[in-house]
Amino acid sequence: MSRRTIFYFSLPFILTAVLWFTLRAPSAFPVGETIKIPKGITLSEAGEKLKENNIIGRDFIFKVLVWLQSPRAGVIAGDYLFTTRTNLWSVAKRLARGDFGIEYRRVTIPEGATAIEAGLLITKAIPKFDRKTFNQLIKDSEGYLFPDTYFFSPAITPAEAFATMRGNFEEKTNGLAPLIVRSGHSLEEIIIMASLLEEEAKNPEQRRVISGILWRRIAEEMPLQVDAVFPYIIGRNTFQLTRADLATDSPYNTYKYAGLPAGPISNPGLDAIIAALEPIESDYLFYLSDLSGKMHYAANFDDHVANKRKYLR
Repeated sequence: MSRRTIFYFSLPFILTAVLWFTLRAPSAFPVGETIKIPKGITLSEAGEKLKENNIIGRDFIFKVLVWLQSPRAGVIAGDYLFTTRTNLWSVAKRLARGDFGIEYRRVTIPEGATAIEAGLLITKAIPKFDRKTFNQLIKDSEGYLFPDTYFFSPAITPAEAFATMRGNFEEKTNGLAPLIVRSGHSLEEIIIMASLLEEEAKNPEQRRVISGILWRRIAEEMPLQVDAVFPYIIGRNTFQLTRADLATDSPYNTYKYAGLPAGPISNPGLDAIIAALEPIESDYLFYLSDLSGKMHYAANFDDHVANKRKYLR
C-alpha cells in the first residue's frame, strides 16, 4: 500500500480527531453551575467570558459557530445551566438559540406585601437567594416594588430582582402621570395613601370612598387614625389595638401624628393606586369594618361611636 493511499485512508480519522480535539469541553468544565450572559454583551465578550469560566477552550471557534447559526442576533442574554460537560458546538448552539437549560421559578408577590415579605417569598422559591443583600437594596423602596407574578432564574442576584420589581413599578405607573398631576399630590403621597388603602379595604369602590375620607381628613387637619399602620410599626397583626399600641411613638403612627405616615406601609397594587388618585367625595369622615369585612361610614363622631357599638360587639 502506497503512502498516498495510507494518507487518504487515514484522513477521515485525522480530521475527526482534530475536530474532536477542537470542540471538546475543557477538563475543568463547571458541571452543575450557571453562567450569566448579561444583556448587551458582544459576541467577543461572551466568548471571553465562557473561556474564563472553562466552558469553552477556543473563543474564536465559538464565535464562528455562533455566527454560522445566528449571523445577526449573536448570543441571547440570560442564565445558562450546564448539567453535563458540553462540547463547543453545543455551547454555541445553546447560546445562539437561548436554550437556557433552566426551569425559572414562579414568585408571586401579592398586593400589600411589604418589601421584607417580598424577599421572603423569593427566598422560599429560591433558597440560595441572597436575602440579606436584597434587604439592604430595598431599604428605601417600600411601596415601589410592584406586586406581581415574576419568573426568576434560580441564579438571580438581589440587584436583578430589585431592578425587575422596581422597573415593573415604573412601567405600570408610567401612564398615570396625568392623573397624578390632576390630583394635586406628589407620587410619593399617592403611593403612601395607596398603601393604606390596600390594607384598609379589598373592594375597589370601598377603597375609593375611604380614599375620599382620608384625603378630606388631611385637608381638615384631622389625624387619619388608620389602624393598618400598626402591623408595620409593631410587627404583628391585631384587630383590637391597645392603648400602648396607639401611643407608640413612630412617624407612621397616624393616631399620634396628623397627615400621611412617613412612608408607604406596603407595596400597593394598581387598583389601590387608582383609588388614591380617584377618591369618591362624600360627607363621611369616619369608617369602620365589621368582623365580616363590611364597611360602615359616618359623617360625625357620634354616629361613628354608634356604629362601633352596633357592629364591633
